[in-house]
Formats: sequence, structure tokens, C-alpha cells
Amino acid sequence: QVQLVESGGGLVQAGGSLRLSCAASGRTFSGYVMGWFRQAPGMEREFVAAIRWSGSTAYADSVRGRFTISRDNAKNTVYLQMNSLKPEDTAVYYCAVRLSGGSYDTPRSYDYWGQGTQVTVSS
Repeated sequence: QVQLVESGGGLVQAGGSLRLSCAASGRTFSGYVMGWFRQAPGMEREFVAAIRWSGSTAYADSVRGRFTISRDNAKNTVYLQMNSLKPEDTAVYYCAVRLSGGSYDTPRSYDYWGQGTQVTVSS
């Protein structure tokens, strides 16, 4: 059974940092794209960042320069380092894995999802 488990969310003041982790189990995800998305109340789920097996990365404009995605293929784990956090970054953050094709920044392209972790940034 495939499982993605996020951790590292919490409450932080504006300007602070958090590091999210997503541990994958049930199969190896080597060779596949892993991504982070977020969803604020009343909003659609939106792309945050993605990383290929090779290590190449992509970011949403709203987080580029503040967030860094990385992965440890040996541990089947992907990370999201979030710096200079803003109140508008408040959301539930989800990790996901894309097994086949499709746009890396589109939620429907991803096949498995974690349960999400809450990130709240106070002003």
C-alpha cells in the first residue's frame, strides 16, 4: 500500500522558517516527480514546487527564492524548506508523487497524495 506522510507543519511568525518532510512508503518512487501543493480555506489546491529524480526543480512564482524543495532518494523522502514565511503562505500543505505524464504543476497529474500538514503564519 502506497503511503505518503507529511510532517513539520506548525505555527510560525511572519519572517520565520519551517521545514516540511514527506516520507514515502509502499514502493520506490525513484525516477518519478514529487511535488508539494497547498490549499487555503475556500481556495483551490495550488502548486508550490516539484522535483525530478535528477534533482531539477520548479517553483511557483509566489514562493521562488523563499522555498527550496529537495529529495533524498535513498530515504524516499522529499523536503520543503520554507523561509521568509508570509501570512499568505498559510494553508494545508500536501506532498504528492507523479508516476506518469502530465503537467508537473497540475494536481490531477499526480497519482498519490499525503494527508496534509497545516502551516499557519501569523502577522
